[in-house]
Amino acid sequence: MSTKRFAALGVIAVVGAATAGCGGPTGETAAETKQPAASSAAGYPVTLENCGVKQTFTKAPGRVVVMNGASVAEVSTLLALGLEDRIVVNQQSYGMSEVPGRADAIKALPKGDIKLNDAFDIPREAMLGQRPDLVLSTTAYGFDAKNGFATRDQLKDVGANTYISPQGCDQDTSRMTIEDSRALLRDMGKIFGVSDRAERLIVESDKRIAEVVEKVKDEKKPNVLVLFSNMTMGGNDFSSVVAKGIYNDILAKAGGTNAFESASKTSFADLSKEKVAAADVDALVVISYNDPDPTAYAKKLLKEFPQWSAAKNDAYVVLSDSIYLGPSNDVAVEKIAKTLHPDAL
Repeated sequence: MSTKRFAALGVIAVVGAATAGCGGPTGETAAETKQPAASSAAGYPVTLENCGVKQTFTKAPGRVVVMNGASVAEVSTLLALGLEDRIVVNQQSYGMSEVPGRADAIKALPKGDIKLNDAFDIPREAMLGQRPDLVLSTTAYGFDAKNGFATRDQLKDVGANTYISPQGCDQDTSRMTIEDSRALLRDMGKIFGVSDRAERLIVESDKRIAEVVEKVKDEKKPNVLVLFSNMTMGGNDFSSVVAKGIYNDILAKAGGTNAFESASKTSFADLSKEKVAAADVDALVVISYNDPDPTAYAKKLLKEFPQWSAAKNDAYVVLSDSIYLGPSNDVAVEKIAKTLHPDAL
């Protein structure tokens, strides 16, 4: 992806995926278990304050539009809750997922035959023409008029509620943790009247994470380089290196440490090849954002930096949606922990 496209989407929005599905093996989504959608009668009205805007839902939304925002957090959360039948337009997709069936389920959702704007998202008139009753955006960027989007007030005027995901109000995701994935699930549970389902997903995910934490708690914490596959965001060779955000919470739970956490005050560091080469890297986490072959990129890096312990031990893992905000963070914790501490798991 070019720097221009990533900047247009708002790099800070790229943070999402999360916990696992309901009543099945790790990563199974509620959509795949064919759970019935929620009733839109009982438990309403529901009032929710979101980024300073108080909104009331008199029934469960039935015409949901999911904006792109360089995320799959929102659409994955809806799928995990069994709410795919409420989505009339979805623009989110990474093309792959650690959760079996999720990528195909996302691909099958309607896109609305919309001509996207320069930010690769839904422009104002096209959005209003969808007659939504709920619009989901990863950050406030998606409701900014100067970006060509319908504002929250304009959507309210046509009867649509709006929702900005956790940490998206000021578009600073550097403080994001797994707790924000839980908050997104809980909020969607309240809005759609499926709070019991949301809580069950959270409990199951937390149990899996706790099991990993217990197994690796006495292990040495390796230094991990986390970066996006074949992506540039700045001027240096390594401008897509993760510094802060939900990634670090996931790494900590998996028994690791971000090798470049102090390299930037924001979510991403823009590093020279020399600085990356000089670092002590015990393992590599490559994040795929619509990259068809992230494994090849990981192997190329290990070959390029043979001095790393990661290269000597072939220690790497490729992830896509589970390391972001969303419903599958337990999957990322498990996969990273198995790479860092194979003898402990």
